[in-house]
Amino acid sequence: MAQTLIIGAGITGACLAFALSRRGDPVTLVTAHPVGGTASAASFGWLNASFHLNDAHFALRLAGLAAHRTLQALLPDLPTTWPGCLWYEAAGDGFEAVASNLAAKGYPMQRLTGAKVAALIPALGPVPDMALLFTEEGVADPAILARALIAASGARVVQARVDRLTEAEGKVTGVLTDQGPILADRVILAAGIGTADLLRPFGFSLPMLTRPGMVIATEPLPPLCPLILASPGQEVRQDGEGRLIAPAAAAHQSDSAEVLAAFPVMVSATLARLRSLFPGQDIRFARHAMAMRPVPGDGLPVVGQGPLKDLWLAVMHSAATLAPVVAELLAAEVTNGAESPLLAGFRPARFA
Repeated sequence: MAQTLIIGAGITGACLAFALSRRGDPVTLVTAHPVGGTASAASFGWLNASFHLNDAHFALRLAGLAAHRTLQALLPDLPTTWPGCLWYEAAGDGFEAVASNLAAKGYPMQRLTGAKVAALIPALGPVPDMALLFTEEGVADPAILARALIAASGARVVQARVDRLTEAEGKVTGVLTDQGPILADRVILAAGIGTADLLRPFGFSLPMLTRPGMVIATEPLPPLCPLILASPGQEVRQDGEGRLIAPAAAAHQSDSAEVLAAFPVMVSATLARLRSLFPGQDIRFARHAMAMRPVPGDGLPVVGQGPLKDLWLAVMHSAATLAPVVAELLAAEVTNGAESPLLAGFRPARFA
């Protein structure tokens, strides 16, 4: 039975561990960070296919939503919910372009008038003239989800820093860590922004964008936001404890900032936007999470065979949406060679 070593214990590594364990493969996860990851812990957690860079990306993200529902069927206690998303980040021609694109793809949505928006979210201050309700979109906390999947997988977890991959005659043999070597029949890199450094000694350059991100949570509030809200100035959702969860950048999925502003400035600006959305509410900062988001150079996932035999890559943003489907497809590929057409446009070879 092949021994699989997964580098990284965020949502991508966790989904891979679960998918491989269901196929009977023993799995070891190696991480220098808390189980649940760092980028995963700083995720907004919006599960969607409404944001996409091309048709292939849309198809993969749509499959990602279905894969999340499959996980819930297998593990009913997973804390994934499906409140839907109210979207009006663009207006005018931009709004109509998004609506037409998604309608042509058959994406589940409803067009709402301002009156219907006001009835749906009574606490909302500025009400748009028109919005799109994406009825099948959801929310998951990737760090919590990762911990649940790792526990369900039964995978062994090793807390160690991976210094380099080891190889013999062009085949990966394991890793060298600060705790010593770990041998394996195959290695999957789900190490986010750390993946590029591990590949460089083998002549493979994986371009990664510099994309810092921060998400804040407020003190608990009364029910204000029953779904994901994607407004022009702020994306926000409300968790089960009543906290507003908000990225510190507007339209964070397409945010291209390489440097974050000073922490107090970002918090103050985000709170101001939230207070504008929900006027009259006592919205106060409670906590934040910050991480570098693992965004490959062209913004698209990198999934498949690496530069060594039995070395595989799984690097992507947003893994919150994509990790479950990528894990299922990659697990099938590494165990029995079944290549999915869904992954054809996302192979590492495009950067070779």
